[in-house]
Formats: sequence, structure tokens, C-alpha cells
Amino acid sequence: MTKRILVAYDGSDLSREAVWEARNQACETPSREIHIVSVVKPTGPATNAAVSHSIGDEMAEKFAGEMDGLKEQLSSSDVGVITEVIISDVQENPGISICKYAEEKAVDLIIVGNRGLGKVKKMLLGSVSNNVVQHATCPVLVMK
Repeated sequence: MTKRILVAYDGSDLSREAVWEARNQACETPSREIHIVSVVKPTGPATNAAVSHSIGDEMAEKFAGEMDGLKEQLSSSDVGVITEVIISDVQENPGISICKYAEEKAVDLIIVGNRGLGKVKKMLLGSVSNNVVQHATCPVLVMK
């Protein structure tokens, strides 16, 4: 049986630590996968959907590049690594997308940082980890 671990990645130091914790957790089983998932919310003028989606696409490309680098670093540890960037609904908490992905992929453990980037985002991204803890159907490890 394959052990699947999902890491919610937002580019913060805590999410990078979560990636390495996932590698450590994965070493306990012979067949394992690490899913590194970033959720981006389109932003921009609410009146111009095209601009909003364009900004979301740019953010997704940035995260995809970072996650490819992490995948390369983990490739030597004999762990299957899958990266995914999800562009969520503007109104939706990213934690909902993380939980949906975890259910669809039959994830055994979710690892998420307790807060993300910047002073303003501390409150917002703190709500992401709280959302994941409240709605996940599998165990959740919150990195501090």
C-alpha cells in the first residue's frame, strides 16, 4: 500500500520545512508519494475577470517553478513526488481546495504550516491551516 502525504506549499519557510518533514514521514514505508500542492487565488480588479485570471496564472507559474526545484531536491530520496498548482475560486478559502485534493488522491496525511507569508497574510493563511484541520478527513500535521 502506498503512503500518500500532501504538503500545502505557499513559499514560506514553514512550508519548506513541511516538505522536509514529509520526506522524513515518508521514509517509514517502502511505497510512498509526496504531493506538494499550492493553491493560488486569482486577484486583481473584480470588474475585469481577464486581468484577475492572468494574475492568478502568473502566480501559478511562480509556484510551479519553485515546486519543480523542490521535486528535484527530493528525487534523490527515492520518494515519488507529485506537484500541483490549483487555482481556486476567489471566494473560497484555499483550505477547501487542499481538502478536496486530499480526498480525491486518498491522502493519508496533510502537512501544513500554521501561518504563511507576511504580517497581513498571517491572519489569512492562519485561517487556511484552521480550515484544513477542521475539514480534512485524514490526520493533519501543523508545522510551527
